[in-house]
Amino acid sequence: MSPEPPSQTPSESPADVPTVLVHDSRGRQLLCFLEQLIPLDGHDYVLLTPVDTPVCLFRLDDDEDPELIDTIDATEPILSVADVVLQEHDLTLVRSAVTLTVSGELDEPEELDDDEDADDDSETYELLVSFLVDEREYGLYIPLDPFFVVARMDGNGAVLVEGEEFERVQPRIEAELEEREGDD
Repeated sequence: MSPEPPSQTPSESPADVPTVLVHDSRGRQLLCFLEQLIPLDGHDYVLLTPVDTPVCLFRLDDDEDPELIDTIDATEPILSVADVVLQEHDLTLVRSAVTLTVSGELDEPEELDDDEDADDDSETYELLVSFLVDEREYGLYIPLDPFFVVARMDGNGAVLVEGEEFERVQPRIEAELEEREGDD
């Protein structure tokens, strides 16, 4: 019997799923579970999910919708305050490749109110923690939609697929995954 490609099923424990260390162009790392292996153009591309919980930073304002802060320097004072708040919950903020992540035992996060939910095709988040910096409120939210990372295998690790390479392979990877789902 030949081994099946790795996939995550509800009956598998995370320890059963292989992990891969991903590096980005800035040298940051992210430990991920290997979900799918997709050979393309002589390279092995992989679809991964982070081992630690991905989080997104939002600026919160009572008068406006929460504003996603998608680029933030790792030394930004906001993240230092987030570090302290998370430590109170025995959690650690990790400035990793691709996204910020939180490691540690998570409690159930608070759900967003229904009136805060935007369009049906927008992502949904749950509040993990909120905090104040210079009298402005910020929140770290957990995305409820699966968070996937696309990388190219390189030796024992993987390199994050970014820029033009991502634009080129992403539609082909999606097509391959749809074909695999159709075969199941």
